[in-house]
Amino acid sequence: QVQLVESGGGLVQPGGSLRLSCVASGLIFSTAKMRWYRQVPGRQRDWVAVIRPDADDTLYADSVKGRFTISRDNAKNTVYLQMNGLKPEDTAIYYCNAVSNLENYWGQGTQVTVSS
Repeated sequence: QVQLVESGGGLVQPGGSLRLSCVASGLIFSTAKMRWYRQVPGRQRDWVAVIRPDADDTLYADSVKGRFTISRDNAKNTVYLQMNGLKPEDTAIYYCNAVSNLENYWGQGTQVTVSS
């Protein structure tokens, strides 16, 4: 059974930083493409960033480029999202996603709130 467990969300002031973590189990993490998405209630879930299995290639949504960094530690089965320069519009539930053997898996999400 595949499980993705996110953590690291919380309340932060504009301009602040957070680091999200997602620990995966039940899959061969080192071969999985990992993504972060975010969703505001009542709106569609938006893609934020992706990292390939060997971590040599990353891509970002234009809205977070230059502020967010996705990384992974295959020895710890963990993917991270370092978020700097946070803005109120970054407020959302952040979800970890894994694609492994053509199957899609999702975590339960972690809330990020950016407010003064």
